[in-house]
Amino acid sequence: MSVPASRVAVMGAGASALVLDLVQHGYRSIDAVDLSAAALAQLRSRLGEGASAVRFVCADVREVCFDGPIDLWHDRATFHFLTTAADRAAYVARVGEAVAPGGHVVMATFSEHGPEQCSGLPVARYSAAALAAMFAQQFDLMHSFELDHITPWGTPQSFTHVLLHRRRDPIAAP
Repeated sequence: MSVPASRVAVMGAGASALVLDLVQHGYRSIDAVDLSAAALAQLRSRLGEGASAVRFVCADVREVCFDGPIDLWHDRATFHFLTTAADRAAYVARVGEAVAPGGHVVMATFSEHGPEQCSGLPVARYSAAALAAMFAQQFDLMHSFELDHITPWGTPQSFTHVLLHRRRDPIAAP
């Protein structure tokens, strides 16, 4: 993967500092995806002139479309809000369609030891093995770890982090 020529998609980008960091490190092909138009407007404002490197996409992660392949799909704390099998399947399918062969997915979700709710909403919790199994048709698990995130209120929340690599040839579906 050529850096920073790579195309990066950031899910739930509105409140994240990641897009700003990517722009500051020279990335010029970034898709910032968020369900909230207001969050994307705030991100655009924070970026200033750097906003020209970003495509702002107000969309549901299960339905988002891109005009070309993605080299790196980043999702910190979006996937765990998808609590039905149908929603998770739609998301996994979207990732498989969007990420280029040889590309990567970096994902952080609540771990099996994480909270059962976030912002008053139910969440799903995952081990690295469970995430790897969901994406196994097209992706290999390259690395994983658990890490506690400390909220602004001082509460630890356990996250599972995974790095997935998109195979050149998917495994045939049974």
